[in-house]
Amino acid sequence: MLAGVFRCIASGLHSRLKPQHCITLRLQRLHTNRTMKLDTPEFKKLFTPELNRLSELFAKYDYELRIAGGAVRDMLMGIQPQDLDFATTATPEEMKRMFEKEGVRMLNTKGEEHGTITARINNKENFEVTTLRVDVTTDGRHAEVEFTTDWKIDAERRDLTINSMFLGLDGTLYDYFDGWTDLKNRRVAFVGDATRRIQEDYLRILRYFRFYGRIAESPNQHEDSTLVAIQENAAGLGRISGERIWVELKKIVVGNHAAPVMRCMYKLGLPKYIGLPEEGKLDEFDQVFTRAHQLNPRPMTMVAALLEEPAQIDDIIARLKISIEERKTGLMVMQLRREGQQQTAQPQGDGEQQTAQPLRHYQDFILKTPGTEQRQVLERVCEVLKYKGDTQLLSELQSWTIPRFPVTGKHLMEKGIVFGAEVGWIKDRLVAMWIDSNCSISFEELMSRVDDLRKEVPKEIQEKAAKKKTKFVKKMKTS
Repeated sequence: MLAGVFRCIASGLHSRLKPQHCITLRLQRLHTNRTMKLDTPEFKKLFTPELNRLSELFAKYDYELRIAGGAVRDMLMGIQPQDLDFATTATPEEMKRMFEKEGVRMLNTKGEEHGTITARINNKENFEVTTLRVDVTTDGRHAEVEFTTDWKIDAERRDLTINSMFLGLDGTLYDYFDGWTDLKNRRVAFVGDATRRIQEDYLRILRYFRFYGRIAESPNQHEDSTLVAIQENAAGLGRISGERIWVELKKIVVGNHAAPVMRCMYKLGLPKYIGLPEEGKLDEFDQVFTRAHQLNPRPMTMVAALLEEPAQIDDIIARLKISIEERKTGLMVMQLRREGQQQTAQPQGDGEQQTAQPLRHYQDFILKTPGTEQRQVLERVCEVLKYKGDTQLLSELQSWTIPRFPVTGKHLMEKGIVFGAEVGWIKDRLVAMWIDSNCSISFEELMSRVDDLRKEVPKEIQEKAAKKKTKFVKKMKTS
């Protein structure tokens, strides 16, 4: 046995690996030169009473249980994993019998046909455990699987080497395809043959670019053979659902190296299969990425940079099934991204006087929105400022508390104004007065102006209100 201690600096890990841990990895040669022991704070923190109980159960019934995939990768990077996925040699039926015998509650069994059972331990923590499997047939979207007890075969069917590792609950790392070496070298590579991996699930093309942004140290260090395999199979993305495409794409556009990654994706001809315009505004995307990346923009803020016309968002909706809020964000960014450009692009440092006018403009824009939507509009306007890279104005707006308009429809009804169109007209004028005063007019002063405003209500609105009042009175008499 050869024991040693490797620290992150010595192993050449990138600075993104947490320096405060300097991830001390205690290595032991076991069966091959690709296996080692992990003993880090992130690993030790996993062991809740519930995980200990799960481990004891599998050991009791002589089934192997290991942590799989992304959680292993994250711990090797010094990141505490948010989710744990487990793999086992036990079949779904064997797990069900074991959990039933031990009185462990199982949640929905929809994943059972793919080998996944979800166990709830101590009525406190859920664990997804999946049987080792091999893909028998695939159509580029779904696979028919058979169960196996061979860990290497299961690892071989996974997408990237950095996602193909397993970690035993004793800390033993099982690495069949040099994922740990690739992770140290910041290399993103498919397991085995790239073409075969992609054709098993074409979404892996986008997963490659997502993880490239997350792992790679330099923006344009793709391997030629990988890019050839992606380009030759790009059309397969057209068979993938919009929901799955968007899950990956929205992480790509806000990830590291997003601008060069997007240029690479365009060069390989991917956009037409994933809902993006074939003639995307890549120069604009580059500039927005430079300005906004450190400001944590929303994905649609970045996607908007690729678009020339608001109508193009409808094409994205048709392909990607983005949410209503995402659509509204994209439209507002496109609506306001050029507004006040000269004013807000002035050199920063002149203090409050410089930002007062544009800040007031955005505040008024928000206040003119119905109260129930003001918070969402504020957040969308902040996305506009991220797009522009206006950090000073963004900070001002984020620290602003939306004042509450003091007059409600109920207050107007108490003054005898009870019909919708009339209430709306008068309230709109009161809101305009209030905003013009920089929200300083009191409730009492606003209400004192209601009678005069009522006299100014347009004749057509008065007539509609009178008709509604007549119908209401007749209804009351007959009831």
